Amino acid sequence: MSRRFVPTFLVKAVPRGLLAAGLLAVLGGCREAKIAHYRVPHENVEEPPAATGPGSDMTATAVPTAADGGLKWTAPAHWRAKPAGAMRKASFAVPGEGGEGDLSVTAFPGDVGGELANLNRWRNQLRLPPLAPADAAGAVTRFESHGLRFAVAEFVNTGGSAPVRMLGAIVPVGDNTWFFKLSGPDALVAREKAAFLAFLHTVEAPVAP
Repeated sequence: MSRRFVPTFLVKAVPRGLLAAGLLAVLGGCREAKIAHYRVPHENVEEPPAATGPGSDMTATAVPTAADGGLKWTAPAHWRAKPAGAMRKASFAVPGEGGEGDLSVTAFPGDVGGELANLNRWRNQLRLPPLAPADAAGAVTRFESHGLRFAVAEFVNTGGSAPVRMLGAIVPVGDNTWFFKLSGPDALVAREKAAFLAFLHTVEAPVAP
């Protein structure tokens, strides 16, 4: 701001109060208000993976499905193949008296939280309380077939007007974990248990050329 010359005789002639107000007005006019505008870049926030601990449900799990085909099997003749969908490797309708069962085959990278977490995920789907770590071993039957290790569990909820049952198998294959699950009306799934176990014994990894 350039200095303004104020004659001495004017200063003496003007009352002090008016002089002070005038000087403030002059100084204030020299300071123009500046408004700065800023653009904050939008940040892409990634959602954390869903919990896979006891009682969790894989329907909310954010992990990707395993990319490779991995296994092959022979399904019972009376099971009807259905479109696999985005999350499944295979899907079958299991007909029977009193309803229809659903057989799903899925695969995910890693252990998906570990065996206990996956058992409790299934129990949560049946609205059953979670297993304690000390009770997990007694809930699983283990066997080996075609070089694969199977951990098979069976859960039933007889409460309510429509009891339901689930048969599930957990199969580690390389860096992935495969899941075979048959669920549906209690009596139907109980009758299909032998067919389900026979189906698991047909599962094998393709032989590398």
